[in-house]
Amino acid sequence: MKKLLAILFVAIMIYVVPHLDDWQGQPSSSKPASTTIDYTLEFPADRYPETAKHIREAMASGESKICTIDREEAEENRKESLKDIPTKKGYDRDEWPMAMCKEGGEGADIEYISPSDNRGAGAWVSNQLDTFPDGTRVEFIVK
Repeated sequence: MKKLLAILFVAIMIYVVPHLDDWQGQPSSSKPASTTIDYTLEFPADRYPETAKHIREAMASGESKICTIDREEAEENRKESLKDIPTKKGYDRDEWPMAMCKEGGEGADIEYISPSDNRGAGAWVSNQLDTFPDGTRVEFIVK
């Protein structure tokens, strides 16, 4: 029995633990989610501190570190993520995951931040990823 438990423990450590970050607490579909990362993007916290803080906090609360680029759905994702979040004078509503990500949309984490930080960060990310095709899986690391 002890050997069986030891084998089970090792199997869990090898096969389950490495994939916990990808699990979003939702039932799995008929096809498991890909764990492949195509690109790692280091987001500059020193240039966009409010956005960086929001991304870190959203990830810490369970939002995805991965952005699967899906530009076609960005407008719909933005509409869904912001639909119950009122505007606030002098602030933008920052979304994580971003609207351009397949993981974005309904249920995204929203934070009020200054327009200059939000728009600068959005332009920076757009410039970094503009040559990547839809479907590219990007891991965000806040530096």
